[in-house]
Amino acid sequence: MEEEIFADLQHGLDAAIEHFRHECGKLRTGRANASLMDGVRVDYYGSESPLNQVATVSVVDARLLQIKPWERNMCGPIEKAILAANLGLTPSNRGDVVLVPIPPMTGERRKELVKVVKHMAEVAKTSCRNARRDAIDFLEALEDYPEDDLTRSKKKVQDMIDASTKRIDTIEKEKEAEVLEV
Repeated sequence: MEEEIFADLQHGLDAAIEHFRHECGKLRTGRANASLMDGVRVDYYGSESPLNQVATVSVVDARLLQIKPWERNMCGPIEKAILAANLGLTPSNRGDVVLVPIPPMTGERRKELVKVVKHMAEVAKTSCRNARRDAIDFLEALEDYPEDDLTRSKKKVQDMIDASTKRIDTIEKEKEAEVLEV
């Protein structure tokens, strides 16, 4: 039973970290990144489809994304979808590809993004703390569980939380450095 609690805790911690990493990837840092287009949904013959299911998104250089649709007639809907996604990007339809230039960021916008990254990191840490609380509650609810084992298990839970917090801090620092890089 104890192993299941630790496995569930580790799964929850890994999910929180992966979600944080994914959310950081969506932030526009002034550098082209294909994950910027993850939230874009395109009208594909009457149904909303993710952009990566109707086209290939590639990074041409540090400031330019190229979107090559699998069907030539999809360039217009892709262009409209990017504009509708409110990413602050202006696509350019070239007939067979859509080019998306990534404008440089201002110093003020960089500072705002650092605050956003810090907030997202705090949300991830809160998720980890909630997982810790749940794991400890489960451990305390176990019947016939010796006090020494409970203390040892609580320490193991805290060690897992500390390791996850350290990973979140590392991702946060890397993203902040990327955002502040000119």
